[in-house]
Amino acid sequence: MMYELQQQQMRMDTKKKAANEKKRSIDEERLEIVDLSGMSLDALPNPSLNLGAICKLDLSNNNLQNIPESLTARLLNVIVLDVHSNQLKSLPNSIGCLSKLKVLNVSGNLLSYLPKTIENCRSIEELNANFNKLSHLPDTIGFELNNLKKLSVNSNKLIFLPRSLTHLTSLRILDARLNCLRSLPEDLENLINLEVLNVSQNFQYLEILPYSIGLLMSLIELDVSYNKITALPDSIGCLKKLQKLIVEGNPMVSPPPEVFEQGLHSVKEYLSEKMNGGHKTPLKKKSWMGKLVKYGTFNGANRSRPREEREGFIMPEYRSSIDGLASPRYMGMFSPRRLFSPRTYFTR
Repeated sequence: MMYELQQQQMRMDTKKKAANEKKRSIDEERLEIVDLSGMSLDALPNPSLNLGAICKLDLSNNNLQNIPESLTARLLNVIVLDVHSNQLKSLPNSIGCLSKLKVLNVSGNLLSYLPKTIENCRSIEELNANFNKLSHLPDTIGFELNNLKKLSVNSNKLIFLPRSLTHLTSLRILDARLNCLRSLPEDLENLINLEVLNVSQNFQYLEILPYSIGLLMSLIELDVSYNKITALPDSIGCLKKLQKLIVEGNPMVSPPPEVFEQGLHSVKEYLSEKMNGGHKTPLKKKSWMGKLVKYGTFNGANRSRPREEREGFIMPEYRSSIDGLASPRYMGMFSPRRLFSPRTYFTR
């Protein structure tokens, strides 16, 4: 009798589970995608549909100066919210109500800060805040956004990244180029899944990389170009998965340019030996500017060796160093020739 009751209960549980899955599938089919992009909107029209039925809302490429709190609070099922390329100076605090939000694109606006309530969007996986006026990020943002995989904050006015970012253990891509970063957080080794780190083009501000950058064991690509870095941490020699290293535009002394010329493997080997005390005889000192010119570290001057022979040590064309920047309409402001002209940044 007991066995029959257990079997009956199992059948009932199976039917209930199937019914719930069917209901969820029907509910998902009812969700709508609303595209109001590129309509030159100054304000949002009164919605004629149920805001709770929207799974993706695209308001990009308009002239919106604000988003009503009441509207955002009712987007309970929205998964993707795209408001890039508007005139937004702030985001509504009610954005914290979007518990199902996975992708948020607010790039190309006039935002000077992100509301602290964004920390309540715990399902978010991708946050794009490129091309704004951000001077800081919420101090505790990294403690809450445990599912964040991609954080893009390039082309802002960030002076530092909050230490809490080192708690983003799901983070795979961190793009913080074209800011005013003075330093990076010390405990980067906690970013166990980070594969791409780009802190290039902070120009005269970023001078030192933390030792912990060499403890990012999942790191595949590291771009620290166009900063004021003179030496790479020896710990970078431990990055076994590193395939791409970009350091052009720095007054690099260690490793010396001739080591870079031999490829990424030689760079890592040099740093490993240095970490283990292997370099006992100092290299002959030369002007770093002369070395940069000789070995083509900037301005693409070196034509003698095919790029394929550099074994992962990449010195791309200037234009490729800013590929993927948000909001194409801003690209003219960042002309590679104007930004990175050696006459502008390498004259006394």
